[in-house]
Amino acid sequence: MNVTGHTRKLSGTAPSIRDVAAAAEVSYQTVSRVINGHPSVKPSTRERVLAAIEELGFRRSATAHALASGRSRSVTVLTANTTHYGYAAILQGIEEEARRAAYSLGIAVLESADESAVRAVVRRAADTGGGLVVIAYDPAGVAALRAVPAGLPVVGVVETPASPPGGDRPWVWTDDRVAAEEATRHLLSLGHETVHYVAIPSSTRRTAPRTAGWRAALREAGAPEPRPLQGGWGPAGGHAAGRRLAGDPAVTAILCGNDDLALGVLRALREAGRDIPGEVSVAGFDDAPSSAYLTPSLTTVRLDFAGLGRAAFGLLHDVVEESARVAPHPVSVPELIVRESSGPPSARPARR
Repeated sequence: MNVTGHTRKLSGTAPSIRDVAAAAEVSYQTVSRVINGHPSVKPSTRERVLAAIEELGFRRSATAHALASGRSRSVTVLTANTTHYGYAAILQGIEEEARRAAYSLGIAVLESADESAVRAVVRRAADTGGGLVVIAYDPAGVAALRAVPAGLPVVGVVETPASPPGGDRPWVWTDDRVAAEEATRHLLSLGHETVHYVAIPSSTRRTAPRTAGWRAALREAGAPEPRPLQGGWGPAGGHAAGRRLAGDPAVTAILCGNDDLALGVLRALREAGRDIPGEVSVAGFDDAPSSAYLTPSLTTVRLDFAGLGRAAFGLLHDVVEESARVAPHPVSVPELIVRESSGPPSARPARR
């Protein structure tokens, strides 16, 4: 059969699977079987469909695959933030793996932690028919993870859980508690009497893992335990906390809950004339791309957020493609990166 002239798509419009079916005079289900290599198609029918595909310039889409497999090759990421370094890097990792697996990717922004607002976003995401990844680093994300209906493929990117989740909870995380312990021990090992802490918010009402790790390291060393300062997420919060700490000469070491907070703390210390690291050592968390290029360069904990995103998609892919099997919960391992902003107290002459 010559399909030329039988069915032509209008210029500028992409042909659909139904256009191919009409051109080849078969059902769209048959076209789906052909493009997915199903064996139960007559050779003559297969040739007709392939000829129509070539004539129309049809390209297989995720929708076409879904028609054949009964599964939607798509993933929607639910997140309350797309700009902070950790969130953005997780999204990058998910996108890389989704593209490699020929999945379409969507993002649904959680603008509020209000229960009804969260349920509405989850419902719209579920209506796409694909799997979900929820970044649950904040109250809105935690609420969204809880609101996902039973039976819907979902993976959560979460804070370090108090205990490993059961097999019905496919989560991925990085061990923030252990990382904070290591960073605090590093500062104490330099000779600092104690380490002050500027904290990021917790996603739950319990003590955040980074705060818990900092506190555990101090107690292990028998060091004084200062009250942590709440810094929020950005440099402005770090600057405000840094101004409070800069005025206390007893403060010689500060651990910050992320690198953005550390940036604000560094600025506040410099404004107060405190030498870094001669008078005060500063360490951050996350190893954002700019951290190696600050003056001084920032000691920090490197977290592989992009790897965490890749792991989240990999786990979701296992759930979607092989629903009878639940993969292990991968854990990203942090790495302490020692740079110029940390050193022994009074290692350099203090500026007065």
